[in-house]
Amino acid sequence: SASLCEEGAYKIAAPENKQAIKPNEEERLVDQQQDKAGRWSKQLAFVGYGATIGSAIPAGYCVGVMNSPAEFMRDWCNQTLIERYDWELGEMGINVLWSTIVSIFLVGGAIGSLTGAKVANRFGRRSSFLYCGVIFIISAMLFYTCRMLRSVETLIIARFLAGLASGLTTACLPMYLSEVAPLSMRGVLGVFCPMGLTAGVVIAQVFSLRSVFGNADQWHIAISLYIVLVLICYAPMNYYLESPKWLYIMKGDKVTARQQLEKLRGNVSENAINREISEMEAEANVKNQVSSYTAILSDPKLRLPLIIVCAYQGGQQLSGINAIFFYSVSIFLKAGLSATAAEWTNLGAGSLNLLISLFGPYLMARFNRRPLFLFSTFFSGVFLMAFAVLLYFIDYVSWFAMGCIACIFLYIFFFQFGLGPIPFFIGSGKQLCMLLSIYILACFKFLQNFSKWLHAQRPCLSEVFPLGHVISPWACSFQHYKKYGALWCSYLSPWSAFCFSY
Repeated sequence: SASLCEEGAYKIAAPENKQAIKPNEEERLVDQQQDKAGRWSKQLAFVGYGATIGSAIPAGYCVGVMNSPAEFMRDWCNQTLIERYDWELGEMGINVLWSTIVSIFLVGGAIGSLTGAKVANRFGRRSSFLYCGVIFIISAMLFYTCRMLRSVETLIIARFLAGLASGLTTACLPMYLSEVAPLSMRGVLGVFCPMGLTAGVVIAQVFSLRSVFGNADQWHIAISLYIVLVLICYAPMNYYLESPKWLYIMKGDKVTARQQLEKLRGNVSENAINREISEMEAEANVKNQVSSYTAILSDPKLRLPLIIVCAYQGGQQLSGINAIFFYSVSIFLKAGLSATAAEWTNLGAGSLNLLISLFGPYLMARFNRRPLFLFSTFFSGVFLMAFAVLLYFIDYVSWFAMGCIACIFLYIFFFQFGLGPIPFFIGSGKQLCMLLSIYILACFKFLQNFSKWLHAQRPCLSEVFPLGHVISPWACSFQHYKKYGALWCSYLSPWSAFCFSY
């Protein structure tokens, strides 16, 4: 990187006279102290927390809110179809309809992921963040009115729009946070998105309890309540800064990019600002080297990193974590718990997920990604296998029910050490190839989401199938995920750095 080159040049050109070195050393110490003090500026904290609360938490909320009130919503859908269309669906028809309502969120998420990079590059990271909020607001209004309108179609459309906004969020938010963060903090801010998702799941589990809003008369309030967070966080939209990288590299507005960068960094030295500008200039020069899908897929230096990133995305999406938070209450009911106990156990699982995710910033700053990912995927696979075996023989041994619950909690515990947070930002640090690589990964997610829908129709396959998707990223990490430092991803070649950056 430019900073390393400057440091190396300094060491080579430094004179032997200690008196000549001393002023430079003092200047560098002052720069380091100012850089450390300016890492968490007020503006950066506002952008990081505001964007996470306003977009990532609502996305997680939409994932977890459908679980507890599912029984009442299924009955409402059946009754509405009878009253409006004189359609009386059987048990299989209701299951297919409910699986469609749940899975349409994933279809919207895939489309949002597919278009997220294009929207972010054309309109800017800040504007794409605004579009996410608008779609979230529209979907929440449809959620709230679907019961009064007695329209299952409105519920499906709202669910699709919520997935679309969530897909845009997962595509744009990690990119936005990694670009506004200093290089040394990209791993820390990179886990804000998965932390927000897990926090949203827990908040949804609380408000969807039957004793709160998850009952037969108020479930429409539960599924639309995230609009409060969206309105609060999007009200001060003018105070969110645009990404300096997008302004500098994509728009070529170097003056505004420097102004935004200075506001984000707060009290830092001029040398620190110049170093970041130099890095942007280097990325802008490299950006023009890749201009098509063919250039990515045919380049041997990019092929393996792209496969690795797809394995990480696939391992996370298909490892079973979505099934747990979509259908955990029914799993706990099958394990022999009462309806109330299943709800509270579901809340406990979400709380554990959030608690472990809070250690994400510390883990990303303290440890290398490779051992974290290997550790997480290995034990996640172990407890997925144990869960599949126990669930298959649950009717033959009485204590297997409690064993299933223990396996779910242990799986969630180890999932958040690496398999949960790392895939969100493993490919979002470099401007190089970012747009096209996200397109390819989004297309890959279409197959994953279709696979999830098929598994929803065949639960017995879902119990065992996720294990294979944990083995795949573990093998890629063990064989190809190089041991690299938490700060200087630029040691890697510019062609492969896009999937190992922070």
